[in-house]
Amino acid sequence: MGKKSNEFSGLSFLWRFLFALLLILATYNPSGYSMFDWIRTAMSEGNLGPEHFFLGTLLLIGWVILIVATFKSLNAIGVVLAAVAIGTFVWMLVDFGFLGAGSRTAIVWISLVCLAALLTVGLSWSHIWRRLTGQFDVDEVND
Repeated sequence: MGKKSNEFSGLSFLWRFLFALLLILATYNPSGYSMFDWIRTAMSEGNLGPEHFFLGTLLLIGWVILIVATFKSLNAIGVVLAAVAIGTFVWMLVDFGFLGAGSRTAIVWISLVCLAALLTVGLSWSHIWRRLTGQFDVDEVND
């Protein structure tokens, strides 16, 4: 018997993480290839056009989806707890020497990946909660 298409798995979590990371890195990253850098260059050259606003709007839609889903799923206290858990995990990796944070650029990259992890947990939390407890997490609907 095959797996249901709506069943949550490690691969589902990975796809959510890759989507969140793509959105974050498309918005800003230290490499100089991001929406932030593209707009900054266009503004300094006086070439800001509709393509900038269109792609900026698409990124904004992605951010709204991720942030709203994360806060609806985890609530504010859950977001804080998840951020603390991710932060202390990174601190432990740096302290044990598995991760280098010796430069500003390294810290920015680590922070961007941590933000993607936090948003991924928010996107996936309802599925994780159901697996851990057997309880469904349902949004309230006012009729």
